[in-house]
Amino acid sequence: MKHYEDIHCKEHDDSALKVNEGVVQPPIVNPYFQRRKRHTLSTDDYIKGIREGNITILAQAITLVESLLPEHYAQAQEIIERCLPYSGNSVRIGITGVPGAGKSTFIEAVGEIVASLGHKLSVLAIDPSSERSGGSILGDKTRMEQLVHNPSVFIRPSPSAGSLGGVARKTRESIILCEAAGFDVIFIETVGVGQSETAVHSMVDLFLLIQIAGAGDELQGIKRGIMEMADMIAINKCDSGNQQRAELAKRHFLNALNLFPMPDSGWRPRVYTCSATEGNGLSDIWNGIEDFLKFTKQNGYYQRNRHRQAKYWMYETINEALRENFYRNPQVEAHLKENEELVLSDKKSSFIAARDLLNDYFDSLKK
Repeated sequence: MKHYEDIHCKEHDDSALKVNEGVVQPPIVNPYFQRRKRHTLSTDDYIKGIREGNITILAQAITLVESLLPEHYAQAQEIIERCLPYSGNSVRIGITGVPGAGKSTFIEAVGEIVASLGHKLSVLAIDPSSERSGGSILGDKTRMEQLVHNPSVFIRPSPSAGSLGGVARKTRESIILCEAAGFDVIFIETVGVGQSETAVHSMVDLFLLIQIAGAGDELQGIKRGIMEMADMIAINKCDSGNQQRAELAKRHFLNALNLFPMPDSGWRPRVYTCSATEGNGLSDIWNGIEDFLKFTKQNGYYQRNRHRQAKYWMYETINEALRENFYRNPQVEAHLKENEELVLSDKKSSFIAARDLLNDYFDSLKK
């Protein structure tokens, strides 16, 4: 039996075996292709586009706000400052609930009602980022298939990126841009599995908690803090055959809410049942939202709450800026790892290490 090498021996003129030269392959990249330099918008371009309600420019401005690049920060802050006089004219509604409660379906169904009433709706959805990879699915646009095509609606998912304070501040800044673009109803959606609800509660006029019935003990695992923050509770998935369990859950929630002290707003939270898929009870919920807004505007709580939130975010912004400045300080960076290792090896207490790092920071400011 001949070996492979024998078969591929030196080629003879009378051999039937002949290897033709291959075809020259064209280059993978088109040699005539020229990458167009992306046009960089000026601050005036952004303001003009936002005020005209240009969705593309609004989305680009929000991307600028969310950017971590230092060169984007200054322009983003200037855009926000110039949009401030045109903000504050919307109704801000926070929507939360455990995963699987049907928040996206609920928002889409109620959003269609809101848009049909002549409102311009903006949906800002905070998607939790993976602690391991840092990635985020940002799937709200795919779940709201009908609403995303409505010309009166703007949907913007944003990753939390592991920074609760950062995403909360940027969400608040995104609200300002959306209001300047003419959106008069803003939904801020978040997953009810962490502390993001506290941050969202501090930037909305009404906080809506979505729950489901028939998933065991309805009150089990619900944080008292979230219950106390809720101005309204909607028990979703009250579909055909599930009404009895939904009504039972409604009574449970009403009994629990009656045990809490009266909120500062003077409004006793209401509980509704609804089906986002079948469309039942959604109009009642929107009417309840309008009742709440009318009630709080009449007793002055609405404006007091807005003032309290503005003051809160002023201090939060100061705290965040000081924190970033501390960790970016060269003196702190030089000794941070060293102190961390001393703490882990029990050679220095956490409190002394923190004091030493703070002393390094304050000493560097004196120079």
